Amino acid sequence: MAESEAIFAPSSGKQLAQPAGISLNCFHCGLPVPAGTKYQAKVLGEDRPMCCQGCKAVAEAIVEGGMEDFYRYRTESSPQGHELVPRELESLRLYDREALQKSFVTRDGDKREAALILEGMTCPACVWLNERHVRALNGVIAFNINYSTQRALVQWDSAQIQLSDILQAITALGYSAHPFDAGRQEASAKRERTVALRRVGVAGLSMMQVMMLAIALYSGDFHGMDEDLRNYLRWASLLLTLPVMFYSASGFFISAWRELKIKRLGMDLPISLTLGLSFIASVWATVTQSGEVYFDTVTMFVFLLLTGRYLEMVARHKASAAADALVKLLPTIAARINEHGEEEMVPVIELCSGDR
Repeated sequence: MAESEAIFAPSSGKQLAQPAGISLNCFHCGLPVPAGTKYQAKVLGEDRPMCCQGCKAVAEAIVEGGMEDFYRYRTESSPQGHELVPRELESLRLYDREALQKSFVTRDGDKREAALILEGMTCPACVWLNERHVRALNGVIAFNINYSTQRALVQWDSAQIQLSDILQAITALGYSAHPFDAGRQEASAKRERTVALRRVGVAGLSMMQVMMLAIALYSGDFHGMDEDLRNYLRWASLLLTLPVMFYSASGFFISAWRELKIKRLGMDLPISLTLGLSFIASVWATVTQSGEVYFDTVTMFVFLLLTGRYLEMVARHKASAAADALVKLLPTIAARINEHGEEEMVPVIELCSGDR
């Protein structure tokens, strides 16, 4: 077997320990594994050596996505982790620069702590998923999300992992994370409210129109209706339901697809199945001119769900604004008695236990 094939072909036995003086090669990209590096990913039933956090993350994503046979049949090395990351993800590495971190990262030796804003979370299940995924990363000390404020507090060991690795892990789940900034958070919240309200509006208008047509169809079942008119009303209901399915309800399907890719069940998966099956059954009944249609149920279901989520989002934003108002009440400067018994003004962050 050629040397390159020996590097990338899966072995039949357990991964051998690294012999003294001989370096292992990364199972994903083929580059030598730096001495002392302990990154591993379970591929094809075995723990494989990885040269960096990026290759480890890409390998785990391939396995979790059900594409593990990629490693079985490949004939050459894979690109390095950073080469597979889109340009917008690669730009996250800018957050590793010390000059940029000074404004939002606190330091204690190798320990780092920062507040982040997470976008794209729609329910508590999103919180659970992000917390479990990030906490599993090597070097992450703590990761806690406040769903009401959409903020996360992360602590990590800079000797083992960088902030950009954490941000990329969150982005790989389909969410967005960036350092906390009050102005940016308000802009994000405003944009979220606008999009949500627009979806609710489209669903509401379509629901009212479809319900009027449904009343006519129900009346025709009791008092009789011309078959051509019945088919016309069904086709009209179908056309009015399309904006609801492909725009208003798109968030449910995107979230459900995200859950399937990472093999996690959430609230949006059963919702998507219900909407999808009901819509497909109604389309089939309309095309074949047989059976019953449920366009009114689909549009009303979407409208009620979106309305509930919109109201919950507004309440969450108000809670976040109230919390911010309380934080602003805290003083930034305090008077401290120094060792000479004199009063001096110092920033609050410089106060220590025992100061007077």
